[in-house]
Amino acid sequence: MSIHPVMQRLAEKLKRTDLPAFVPGDQVRVHVKIKEGEKERLQAFEGLVIAVNHGPQGTFTVRKMSFGQGVERIFPFNSKVVDKVQKVRSYKVRRAKLFYIRGLRGKAARLKEVERKLVEA
Repeated sequence: MSIHPVMQRLAEKLKRTDLPAFVPGDQVRVHVKIKEGEKERLQAFEGLVIAVNHGPQGTFTVRKMSFGQGVERIFPFNSKVVDKVQKVRSYKVRRAKLFYIRGLRGKAARLKEVERKLVEA
């Protein structure tokens, strides 16, 4: 199913270009805008990217452990709530979706760190 050309042009115009390139298996720090009454502040959510969904309404899922409890958040790429995304480190993975990480605990959930080289096209 293809997108209507007018919708596709609109999606391209609204697409964010300030986010770094990241893939599942990267650890990222997402700075999220939090509104508290009249004030607005930034809060960091750091975790492992376990899924990236592309398209006009693309999203990425970040998972972290908080006090022994797994916490996942799904962020839209083009959301105004996401202030910035920083890539912290990369891990070696062989899958596009890392949902199996949900069932692993402790040492079993470790991933091997790898130095990713940026490929310029």
